Amino acid sequence: MFRFLTRYRYLRSTYLYAFVGGASETRFKERLGDLFHEGYLDRPAQQWDYANARCKPVVHELGAGAARILRDYGADGARTCCLERAAHRQFRHSLLICEALASIELGARACGLRFIPWPEMLARAPEATRATTRPFALPMPSGGYVVPDGAFGIEYRSGDASAYRFFALEADRGTMPLARTRQGQTSYTAKLAAYQDAIGGRAHKAHWGVPNLLVLTLTTSESRLAAMLARTDKDRSSPAFLFKAAEESALVRPMPELFTAPWERIGAPPLHIAESR
Repeated sequence: MFRFLTRYRYLRSTYLYAFVGGASETRFKERLGDLFHEGYLDRPAQQWDYANARCKPVVHELGAGAARILRDYGADGARTCCLERAAHRQFRHSLLICEALASIELGARACGLRFIPWPEMLARAPEATRATTRPFALPMPSGGYVVPDGAFGIEYRSGDASAYRFFALEADRGTMPLARTRQGQTSYTAKLAAYQDAIGGRAHKAHWGVPNLLVLTLTTSESRLAAMLARTDKDRSSPAFLFKAAEESALVRPMPELFTAPWERIGAPPLHIAESR
């Protein structure tokens, strides 16, 4: 449990139970309460600022006791998403990242596929990347960086042969404008252009040492998804850009269908990331 809260900074009790299991979910939640009161787990205070928060499964993160145990066992490592120990102003965005990535991992496990977390990707990256203070940031040939919300890979096996895909995740809650009138201002289409620049320049190969990269955009409503697809220029579209919508309220429990159901693409057929072809 502590290792999963290292991988994903924030996880609801429903996700922890899906990962760890047990005979009784009710007893499992009671034990989470014990671990909270004993100082092993924390419950981020930001979760109580939202309507109906107390009617939803509780969000947990590592407490001081769990962090001490992980250090003693040498299990304190990097996360699959770029969420460090500092407080987050955009808590709901951070939680969405964790829930999306954890749902994808659980979907991969259910399909018998191996999920490759960011720490494993980083361990196999070029030495220069491992030595930098910003290994998560992909450099663009035109200058600057594009920083994903999360990164992971999937290993597909067929007999003795293995195939791999690697992914960058963008979690969109509709707070970033889709486009801007002034060049250089932050927008979603500008970020896609940055990914296109990085992928076109093979930055994922040079910086992370991975042979391919697909960009997953998960947004939180069908209307936002439709606007996103309509706004993205055909010239800027790429088969490497995949899109899906999932309501935040649905993500209070794991959604393995984020992995098993197809993702939309512009100008190309939907892609099942659960399949190697």
